[in-house]
Amino acid sequence: MSVQRPRALVALRATVWSLAGLLALALLTVGTVALVAEIKGTWHWMIHLESTISYVGVFVQYVVAALVPASVAFAVARWRWSP
Repeated sequence: MSVQRPRALVALRATVWSLAGLLALALLTVGTVALVAEIKGTWHWMIHLESTISYVGVFVQYVVAALVPASVAFAVARWRWSP
């Protein structure tokens, strides 16, 4: 008899991976703009870097606020329904 994982566990895993992917893409965006700003070295690109860090910082704040509880819930669910 096989043990089926509850749908909540599958949904939590998808949520955690999606949020982690968004976090990685946000950090990749900041790194890319920082690299271009360093190569160009102009004040124009420094302004782009500052605004990117500002906006992405707010985005990352909300993503992490959702990712931490989702990760904890996923860990508890895996512990609870592990075979």
